[in-house]
Amino acid sequence: MRVKLEGITVLALDVARLTKFYRDVLGFKVVIEEEHYTEFENDGVRLAIFSAPLMANNTNGHHSFVEERKGQAFELNFECDSPEEIYVMYDDFVAKGAIGITAPKVMSWGHTTAFFADPEGNIHSLFAVNPITGGNV
Repeated sequence: MRVKLEGITVLALDVARLTKFYRDVLGFKVVIEEEHYTEFENDGVRLAIFSAPLMANNTNGHHSFVEERKGQAFELNFECDSPEEIYVMYDDFVAKGAIGITAPKVMSWGHTTAFFADPEGNIHSLFAVNPITGGNV
């Protein structure tokens, strides 16, 4: 028996604000938009945003949904087709309201990577595998 990851739900204090970011900045198409829940179209894993206070109600007031969150809880990784594409996308995301964390740069593990945050401070990455040149990564 095995389990299959079907979806990722981002808990938000301001569902409308985060929905606007993921729709307008990252370009996700909204398929369901309600006061406390938004779901985006995606091939593969479902991505949704849900109200943290309402999740507290759904879980009998579990402390993890009502306490102030501190630190990074998750990261979404967006793979680009080429390293050059990351520079363009990063600048576009920041111009549209993403919080720039780390501008694109070539990393020692063979990727070009950039980091940005959404309006609630969740840090995500853009990356592309660097082409191999002359045997070096």
